[in-house]
Amino acid sequence: MAYYSAELANYISKYQMSKAYIPPPPPTPSPLAGVKKIILVGSGKGGVGKSFVAVNLAVALAKAGCKTGLVDADIHGPSVAKMLGISGEPLVEKNQIIPPEKYGIKVMSMGFLIGEEAPLVWRGPMISKALYQLLRAAKWGELDFLVIDMPPGTGDIHLSIAQNFTVDGAVIVTTPQEVAILDVKKCINMLKKVGVPILGIVENMSYFPDAVGNKNYIFGAPKGEQLSASVGTKFLAEIPLDPKISELSDKGIPAGGAIFDEMAGKVRDLIKR
Repeated sequence: MAYYSAELANYISKYQMSKAYIPPPPPTPSPLAGVKKIILVGSGKGGVGKSFVAVNLAVALAKAGCKTGLVDADIHGPSVAKMLGISGEPLVEKNQIIPPEKYGIKVMSMGFLIGEEAPLVWRGPMISKALYQLLRAAKWGELDFLVIDMPPGTGDIHLSIAQNFTVDGAVIVTTPQEVAILDVKKCINMLKKVGVPILGIVENMSYFPDAVGNKNYIFGAPKGEQLSASVGTKFLAEIPLDPKISELSDKGIPAGGAIFDEMAGKVRDLIKR
């Protein structure tokens, strides 16, 4: 029901017809002070181990001698702090947030500021603005790599980061299930449209290793290499479904190992091109 006169309604209608709305141009991406390279870790859907891959990629980069930071941009479901065993609020000095350090990496998460169990009941634009300020307000110092653990899907945060920051590449995480593959393709296409290079694909929970080292493909045949070829990118790693990995993550200990060291090496080589 309108609360203004028919005359005013007619005027508004004519004004809207004569002056079509022209949206403002998107912001121009710019580097983050002190950060040489920004890498996104994304997925089409949740539950594929995206945060797990982001954490272990960051730790492996640091292990290789790179100055590395990690941002948990999964605002509604932050888990990086838990996986690294970090708790408490970060220090603030001269209006800058000092990212906590663990396993050789500097870490920032909205979870530090709102608490592990507090829900963040915000709309998309508020979240994007808060994340932008979080990234700019953190005192990163000099970093070779900043790894950003993205939320699942293709929403406001993906668009906001791509429009505001110079992103050097994305690592995409999937599992062998067809529904995961379908959503991953959407994520890849979205990132390509906003100019983010796809560095490669990681297939998590690819197989279950038995006691004698056989690979049991309990979620179906591996599809990571086939997917990588179909979208014109590299296949970075095949990570097993190992109960020990889940146990370590719950204790705040990165899994580490040769798989992640090799993956980090591939990422470094690809991003230098």
